[in-house]
Amino acid sequence: MDPQIELLKLVLPELLVDFFDLMKVEKQNETLHLYFEELNKPPTEHIHKELISKGFHDEITIQDFPLRGKHVFLHVKRRRWTDKSTKEIIQRDWNIVAKGTRMTDEFASFLKQISRF
Repeated sequence: MDPQIELLKLVLPELLVDFFDLMKVEKQNETLHLYFEELNKPPTEHIHKELISKGFHDEITIQDFPLRGKHVFLHVKRRRWTDKSTKEIIQRDWNIVAKGTRMTDEFASFLKQISRF
């Protein structure tokens, strides 16, 4: 067990740690920008197909929980693959962003709970 990975799982959404590479970290005054790219590991439900990586979708930006008094923005690039035989575009169905927000599900749930008081 890698202690750095376990620490990241406590601070970041776990799926980012498990399925994405952290490519870059930028600190700008009171804001922290973390840049992620999805690993080149096709979805398990398509493992029987011959898939070719075809780059990434446009980057999305998600606001996450503040860390150490800094605003945090996650910049996420999701991967896409092409099925070599059918030419079908394959991608994972990530539910990273809460519906109607630009925040992670956990952060949106937290804000809903504190707004009740």
